[in-house]
Amino acid sequence: MASIYKAFPQLRTAAPRLSRRLFVSTPCLNSPIRSAVSASRSSSRSSTLQSVRWKSTQPLRNTATIEGSNAGRAILEEAATKTESQSSSFPKTTSKSVAYWLLGSAASVFGIVVFGGLTRLTESGLSITEWRPVTGSLWPMSQAEWDSEFTKYKASPEFQQLNSSMDMADFKQIYFMEWAHRLWGRVIGITMLVPTAYFIARRRVAPSMAWKLIGICGMIGGQGAIGWWMVKSGLKDDLFEPGSHPRVSQYRLTAHLGAAFTVYCSMVYTGLSILKEHRMLADPAKAAETIKALQHPALRIFRRSVFGLTALVFTTAMSGALVAGLDAGLIYNEFPWMGLGLAPPKKELFDPFYSHVPDQSDLWWRNMLENPSLVQLDHRILATTTFTAIMSLFAYTRFGKGVRSKLSKDQHKGVQGMVHLVVLQVTLGISTLIYMVPTWLASAHQAGALALLTGAVVLCNRITAPRRAILRQIMKPQAPRTHATPHISSRLEAAKAAEQSS
Repeated sequence: MASIYKAFPQLRTAAPRLSRRLFVSTPCLNSPIRSAVSASRSSSRSSTLQSVRWKSTQPLRNTATIEGSNAGRAILEEAATKTESQSSSFPKTTSKSVAYWLLGSAASVFGIVVFGGLTRLTESGLSITEWRPVTGSLWPMSQAEWDSEFTKYKASPEFQQLNSSMDMADFKQIYFMEWAHRLWGRVIGITMLVPTAYFIARRRVAPSMAWKLIGICGMIGGQGAIGWWMVKSGLKDDLFEPGSHPRVSQYRLTAHLGAAFTVYCSMVYTGLSILKEHRMLADPAKAAETIKALQHPALRIFRRSVFGLTALVFTTAMSGALVAGLDAGLIYNEFPWMGLGLAPPKKELFDPFYSHVPDQSDLWWRNMLENPSLVQLDHRILATTTFTAIMSLFAYTRFGKGVRSKLSKDQHKGVQGMVHLVVLQVTLGISTLIYMVPTWLASAHQAGALALLTGAVVLCNRITAPRRAILRQIMKPQAPRTHATPHISSRLEAAKAAEQSS
């Protein structure tokens, strides 16, 4: 032992304090009790020995102090983060189960839209002449109830103008179609409202997501009111006049279909956004690269084109609702011709018959919304424009050098999916027109419109950045790691340097 001290004389002064520093943890060294004991012991020693020991171990004291402060700061920051998260009643991210539930609800809305089209095509929508949100959930249970419902239908314009020869068996068929459609709507409302209340009460959603879910529930409730408002338009007394055709207003039919499409798109987009946020948070580095790529100036035109294309698809679908409401698909059953040319004569397109004021100031917009010939022409123009726009977007992403390399694989697939859907939709539309609107083909055409809109919404979701709260979590710099306790060799070197300096 003496030989070691002769070889390394600086260890003689560092050993008393160094041994305790090496084998006692930093929290124990910094504890108040140990500090008091150390102070009492040091007071009994000579001032010379204290000064020597202080000089020899000053680097070690500084190291321990720095380590203790860093560790304490990290603990305080972690505690503050936990306190902040606990004080917030809602999480920052929404649970994945909410996304799966929204996508499942969207599939149900897709189904009811198609079934609603079948209800209209079979002329079953006016079979129930009352709106009973609660008691109407059950069908007539007895013969007396069936007779009562049939008597109410006999008093409607549709029965007296079109179905005066209908018997009870035929009435039951159209009644069950409308009843099933209304019941399905009630089921969607319940399966949306109850889980929304559950997820909010259990704090499974972010605050912004809670308001979105409440908004979707409100739209579903409004959709039921719009549905009855539409049916009521087909029960008006003025439809009893000779020459009138009992049917619902094409304006209200378009509003009903547009509200259903809006609810569906909201569910799909919201559900996909939740899943995208979880994927990004699972791999922040990759998510940061994706977000930077989306913000590249070369993709600005592409993003705007996708948003505009989505609006164009929605507008084309709404013009199709006007065609359905006016039965405009039953005229000019050829394509691309309409009679002797690509468009009917101008006098037929802008007929003064549809003007409601003496000065004919409403001639243009009345014909565009109420004249079957012009409504069908408008739908053809919008459909052709949609097809051309999607093909142009595909060519732009395929051959544009600045865009093709910047788009991800999923975004390229989204554009290709829209190409496939629009080709299918155009084929269904032309076939529906040529074969004079058969029920199954017209229903498939309506489903194709919603499928094409789905493709546009999915593509929009893939080119948009997540909300700000998620962006902050992805883009924030990583906290520096706390350094471990220096090795014994570094302690010895510090003591040696202190001895030499003294």
